[in-house]
Amino acid sequence: MKILVTGGAGFIGSAVVRLAIARGHSIVNLDALTYAACLDNVASVGNAPGYAFEKADIRDRAALDRILATHDPDAVMHLAAESHVDRSIDGPADFIETNVTGTFTLLEAVRAWWQSKGKPAGFRFHHISTDEVFGSLGPTGKFTEETPYDPRSPYSASKAASDHLVRAWHETYGLPVVLTNCSNNYGPFHFPEKLIPVVILNALSGKPIPVYGKGENVRDWLYVEDHADALLTVLEKGPIGRSYNIGGENEAMNIDIVRTICALLDEARPNAAPHDRLITFVTDRPGHDLRYAIDPTRIREELGWRPSVTLEEGLRRTVRWYLENEAWWRPLQARQGVGQRLGVEA
Repeated sequence: MKILVTGGAGFIGSAVVRLAIARGHSIVNLDALTYAACLDNVASVGNAPGYAFEKADIRDRAALDRILATHDPDAVMHLAAESHVDRSIDGPADFIETNVTGTFTLLEAVRAWWQSKGKPAGFRFHHISTDEVFGSLGPTGKFTEETPYDPRSPYSASKAASDHLVRAWHETYGLPVVLTNCSNNYGPFHFPEKLIPVVILNALSGKPIPVYGKGENVRDWLYVEDHADALLTVLEKGPIGRSYNIGGENEAMNIDIVRTICALLDEARPNAAPHDRLITFVTDRPGHDLRYAIDPTRIREELGWRPSVTLEEGLRRTVRWYLENEAWWRPLQARQGVGQRLGVEA
């Protein structure tokens, strides 16, 4: 297939681009190259014969019309989004603009192009979203595809809105869509403002490792390359109009993630051990959801997909990657907001 990937220079988007190229697909990578994007993420495929890059904003209708007309994709995978909860607390407008207005603009451009091409039967619009739209769980239970939406942050509210728009364009205009909602991703090329890269890089620098509250918040961790595999599976096999929850089957408390990373760094850099001496508990994020957990039954039973990387193995791979790729992460630490405590204005 020729796949138009929005946000393909970001963390998850670049994993999709790399895997899709490896599997023989052609990719048009559309990215505005905002603060969290990095073309180094796709440098390994930058000269591949099936790869093209288009710098554009998903809010720019004229650019979208041109790109769709030029490339005639067989599918669109929509990953472009503002995604950091703490930033959404301090500056919610960017999240509404990109995640809501941007998704609307993209849907309208794709709909117009799709109709002009005679509504090709094989076309798919795959919208990639988050489990955060479902709100917060107590100590038991899991999110299913039928869980009511209950977003608690500006970020999750903006993603919930984009999900609703995609479903509405399917029901109202017949646009052929599939949707996915994923759990927390981690792995190589993770922008250094999220929990796992912050822990690794602060520990390497001998800086305090900030842990919100008591570190008891629970997440289901999904290795990013597993997620890319799941996304391509849904794109290729998922029935039109169907949604799938994608989880890593790896629930863990934040504090346990932090301590595991410290132990891995103790092995790799014993001269600086013990790294867990750097753990510092800080004031919790406003509205911090207690627990996320995904029931992956539907994608497993309908599409035959399951994650292949355990949390232990994934964390080991991730720590090793950051140790070996300082040339990638070091320049990113100078970008706006990185290394600062965000999300405290509330």
